[in-house]
Amino acid sequence: MTRSLSSLVAALVALALVPAAAGAGQSATVVRAGQSIQSAVDAADPGDTILVFGTHRENVAVQTDGLTLRGVGAVILPPDTPTPHACFDPTEVDEAVHGICVIGELDFDTREVVGRVEGVTVTGFTVRGFTGSGLIAVAAHGTTFRGNVARDNGDAEISAGQATDTRVLANRASGGRFGVFLTESRRGRVVGNVVHDNCVGLFALDLGSGSSGDFLIAANGIRHNTRACPANEDFPELSGLGVALLGGAHNTVVANLIADNLPAIGADTAVTAGVAVITSPAGPAPTDTVVRRNVIHGNDPDLVWDESGAGNVLAPNLCRTSIPVGLCG
Repeated sequence: MTRSLSSLVAALVALALVPAAAGAGQSATVVRAGQSIQSAVDAADPGDTILVFGTHRENVAVQTDGLTLRGVGAVILPPDTPTPHACFDPTEVDEAVHGICVIGELDFDTREVVGRVEGVTVTGFTVRGFTGSGLIAVAAHGTTFRGNVARDNGDAEISAGQATDTRVLANRASGGRFGVFLTESRRGRVVGNVVHDNCVGLFALDLGSGSSGDFLIAANGIRHNTRACPANEDFPELSGLGVALLGGAHNTVVANLIADNLPAIGADTAVTAGVAVITSPAGPAPTDTVVRRNVIHGNDPDLVWDESGAGNVLAPNLCRTSIPVGLCG
């Protein structure tokens, strides 16, 4: 194929994507390499679709209801100078920089949600190298992260904080402290993701606000999370942990492959397991947690429960080792 024909095909594909990506009554904006995603987001109306092509060095904040950010071979990298916005305050010392941040109105002093951004979808991006999270939803409702690649971000690859009905679907998450991090978030789905080579595959933390739980965690491949992360002001040393449920209520972990999550050689870690169901350091015990019909193997041990909480069901699973003994049948 000649270069001119290749260019024509690429142009036709790009044109074909515009009507497909934007439904009736919606408008579509195209952002190419060298153009600003944030400018397009700021100018968007509720329900708009933004198509993003090429590589961009930006930290992006989304605060528009119903917005769809659709990457087409799009890569997001950290900028030399991060953009100040609702998700980044340059006056804060050591403030983490996130890749794409879906954020409502939050009082950072009281942690009170003032208003939620709703119905945002982020799909088709590769986001890497940020000091914070690659993809994050804060004070958001109905956010969907679908079909993205998040890797080598310093904190979490994909995270939700004080969010409701978050959907994390068919993404690839690797190289972070956490592959998927959920805190003070209720209702949602983490389904069909590939989570590997993090310190922890999935970490769900209940801080005692009564707003953590009701997540379906299903059909994920959570393997080889063997990186070693040193302690920091928020977390202890962590390595070799597939799924950690610290407190929370009504979480369901079903039909996942959770394998070969072992601590790095010589690494210290607060806990290691394929799946750990334990009381949160903030106080809440796990309640009505269901862990069943998973394949859990090659971890040491495969399943850990500190026997706290009530209504927890941790069988049947295909596993070999557990604390206490007997959970694997």
